[in-house]
Amino acid sequence: MDFVHKSVLLNETIEGLNVRKEKIYLDGTLGGAGHSFEICKLLNNTGLLIGIDQDSRAIEESKEKLSDFNNVRLFNYNYLNFEKALEQLHIEKIDGVLLDLGVSSYQFDNPERGFSYRYDAPLDMRMDKDKDLNARVIINTYSEDDLTRIISSYGEEKWAQRIAKFIVDSRKIKTIDTTFELVEIIKNAIPVGARRNGPHPAKRTFQALRIETNSELDVLKNSIYKFVSHLNPKGRIAIISFHSLEDRIVKEAFKYLEKDCICPPNAPICTCDKKKEVKIITRKPITASKEELSLNNRSHSAKLRVAEKVEVKNEKKYR
Repeated sequence: MDFVHKSVLLNETIEGLNVRKEKIYLDGTLGGAGHSFEICKLLNNTGLLIGIDQDSRAIEESKEKLSDFNNVRLFNYNYLNFEKALEQLHIEKIDGVLLDLGVSSYQFDNPERGFSYRYDAPLDMRMDKDKDLNARVIINTYSEDDLTRIISSYGEEKWAQRIAKFIVDSRKIKTIDTTFELVEIIKNAIPVGARRNGPHPAKRTFQALRIETNSELDVLKNSIYKFVSHLNPKGRIAIISFHSLEDRIVKEAFKYLEKDCICPPNAPICTCDKKKEVKIITRKPITASKEELSLNNRSHSAKLRVAEKVEVKNEKKYR
């Protein structure tokens, strides 16, 4: 299967990054290299694009797509480990970061990856195929309480407790091995009346499993502050999210990083030593245009937020 992926909010993201031709940019979710390709077009020979993806297939395809550019370095890492790439390149500071979160079109539409409820396939959902934990392990080994928590928190599914109970009852009879087996269990768990309207009944549960399998929210939370600490002044971080949990994390992180003080309002003097680290460029998230919405279904839930690094004295280091 060809690695086909339509980059969401492409023009808006490139504009938001404010790419300068001689600077260093990091794409932490390389995917099909659509955004990276446009960044490379704007760089000169002294500029550099660092591309990172935990999916080895994405790295292979991106090498081909970016082969005409000499100022590209690619790494097969989770973006949480981007500092390893910087260390190997002997780079401390960069001038822009891009994260296009979620699943690529290739991953979602490739049945063997097990991300989609639309194809019958082994339960997997790993973005990094070398990981031990996959969706099948979660479904067949997690406790009913843990399944309820995951489906409720990560999928925002109101029928989470009932779905978890049906999963546990079903696996007592037989292990749950495929996407369609799981879809059937979810359909049986959700009352018919509740399935008449809204999205596919398995959508929220599959989202929750994917997030848990890949530790997506924890990785995002633990990465934003570190990315910002490696930005040069006027460098920008642009993050495209696809559901409310991701967007909330990005929004709250940017708000915290923009604060110059976190002392209680009634404190007579500032003792927190908090410094403003970014200026928020997008007070409200940028969403897809009507034209893009008509051409790319994946863009419907996309939200882009951008922040710019400011000059910081005695900057706090994040671990």
